[in-house]
Amino acid sequence: MANIISIGTALPKYRHQQNDILKFMQAAFALNDTDKRKLAYLYHQSNINTRYSVVEDFGNNDGERSFISRDAAQPFPDITRRMELYEQQALPLTIYAIEQCIKNIIEPAAITHLITISCTGMSAPGLDLQVCEAMGLPPTIFRTSVNFMGCYAAIHGLKLAKMICDSTPGANVVLVATELCTLHFQQEFTLDNAASSLLFADGSAAVLISSQTFEKRPLKLQSFYSQVSLKGKNDMAWQINTKGFLMTLSSYIPQLIQQDISALVYNAFAQAGITAVDVTHWCIHPGGKKIIDVIQKQMDLCDCQVAHSRKVLREYGNMSSASVLFVLKDMMHDMNGLPANVFGIAFGPGLTMETFIASR
Repeated sequence: MANIISIGTALPKYRHQQNDILKFMQAAFALNDTDKRKLAYLYHQSNINTRYSVVEDFGNNDGERSFISRDAAQPFPDITRRMELYEQQALPLTIYAIEQCIKNIIEPAAITHLITISCTGMSAPGLDLQVCEAMGLPPTIFRTSVNFMGCYAAIHGLKLAKMICDSTPGANVVLVATELCTLHFQQEFTLDNAASSLLFADGSAAVLISSQTFEKRPLKLQSFYSQVSLKGKNDMAWQINTKGFLMTLSSYIPQLIQQDISALVYNAFAQAGITAVDVTHWCIHPGGKKIIDVIQKQMDLCDCQVAHSRKVLREYGNMSSASVLFVLKDMMHDMNGLPANVFGIAFGPGLTMETFIASR
């Protein structure tokens, strides 16, 4: 039995208004007046108000900058500089999320398994060992990392946590997803870079999943279902380059999801032995306004059923793998101990579609 006990989240200290980020991007891209208007239109359609970043520069249109030069003719930070900043910023954000997650529930020494998730930074020793050292976790702890899977990775991590809990009595698994997406802003003005610049943000979320029960009504992980739509493999991609990590994010993705979402959802329902009427909460990864719109329309959901996803998108943007956990945290807070059947879904490179069902 795998019980979701609690979720803790963490955000960088720099909170940027979407309009301020727009002004920064217009200058950083060195746009002419026509392209400035085009980018402004896209930003105003994003349904995002604020985003968080470990980089102060994105909200700074007047003063000095620490990461990206004010001179558009100057080269942008290379992969080395970006990974240096990841090394500095990812660990404290991760630790804070874990501390909020396990606070008043278990001590760090009681964590038996650690799953770290990130697609925005890599090193060895990596974030998993850094967390173990910083928090004084047992040297015998089981640890594994989910790297470079993108926005659906947290669901993959939950799947691993369930496997562990189902086979290990007394397991206390901490899963933590930490993404610093804003480190990878690219200088060249392309449709992919414009889409990334208006959408992605930084954040961390940690989940305690246990084969034990620490509260009367935990959320129990029941089943998972995943499917790959290879026709979309070139429409969402994430590649490492000397300039940083390069995102491919085509405008065709919502159409791909629209074509496949109904079959995916009903296959997941059939595997779990439920129907749509059994679902009380739809935990949709806020990949963007159009993605939420498409799922709402195709699954005939009311506004209240996608409200949590829209709230996370509006207040934080897309934090890649951490986002769906922010949505789930909000949902769990509002359940008030009532029975629930949660259907979760996220998307990533592949085009990969991952789902989970949890209930209480």
